[in-house]
Amino acid sequence: MTSSSENSAASPAADGERVVRLASAEDSFQQRELLYRDLLNALPAAIYMTDARGRITFYNEAAVALSGRRPALGVDEWCVTWKLYWPDGSALPHDQCPMALALKEGRELRGVEAIAERPDGSRIAFMPYPTLLRDAGGAVVGAVNMLVDITERKSSEERQRLLANEVNHRANNLLTVVQGMVRLTKADDVEEFREALNGRVAALARAHSLLAKSRWIGADLQHLVTEELSPYLGVEDARVWVSGTILPMEPSAAQSMALIVHELATNAAKHGALSTAQGRVMVEWRHVRGEQVVLRWREEGGPPATAPGREGVGSTVIRRAAAHLGAQTSFAWTEGGLVVELTVPKRNIVAATD
Repeated sequence: MTSSSENSAASPAADGERVVRLASAEDSFQQRELLYRDLLNALPAAIYMTDARGRITFYNEAAVALSGRRPALGVDEWCVTWKLYWPDGSALPHDQCPMALALKEGRELRGVEAIAERPDGSRIAFMPYPTLLRDAGGAVVGAVNMLVDITERKSSEERQRLLANEVNHRANNLLTVVQGMVRLTKADDVEEFREALNGRVAALARAHSLLAKSRWIGADLQHLVTEELSPYLGVEDARVWVSGTILPMEPSAAQSMALIVHELATNAAKHGALSTAQGRVMVEWRHVRGEQVVLRWREEGGPPATAPGREGVGSTVIRRAAAHLGAQTSFAWTEGGLVVELTVPKRNIVAATD
């Protein structure tokens, strides 16, 4: 048998051992907690935790970066953000956010989108992923929430939407122009009709190629004229001279100018200076008083030009395209050939620059 004196002597030693074990366990727990917090702080996603009443007990640095503020631990509730909104712009009270609903109703609402406003007024779109924390008995003791920044994704979706709308708008505009050309084009037979229509559509296609290269910012007039008159721009025996400053034109103006140059070139090749071996064409443009752009088409060395008895299809296309540009057009039929001058308000033709 063990005497009571022996038991009383052993108790202080056992108690001391238990204290050491508890202290060691507590120290180990604290070290693990610090490790977990360091891990959470190292994550690029915004993460914060609350107690069962929704009071914020922890947040990482990514949460500070996302919200633009440092929440007051134990004071701020439900979310680390300053202000919340639904995607439609309506206010989202903090006590009705997904984290609050998770703690109040036990519903882990995920996959929704919201907008956070920072104290500086900037806004970001994000998706919350609240998760309830429970003890061994299943009782809720708090929650952890991860806020995923989807601002870039939303911006990309908006860009795609705008691009789709722009493509639709341009396609409709182009179809309208082509339909107008089909209605205007007249010919004595199918082959002549095909040739005339193909030439006009090809002129538009060349303008569109130039616009596509600039990502639809604008097409340079010199490039447009050069593309249209390229068959006559030989190195040794050039039939066309082009002169003018760099002039980036906005898309719809480039389309109209392409049709005008095409009709003038077609007329010159059939009836004017380019229909003979000696004929030449000068195309030049200049700025006048900084408010207008004057383009001059002058033929020489070809057959004498005579005024038509009635307006032909080509003249109609030129007149309508010039009207779209808000331009004044003058025609002179001389012994040397046709001279056309187009005066366009600069604001109607020049592409906007940043």
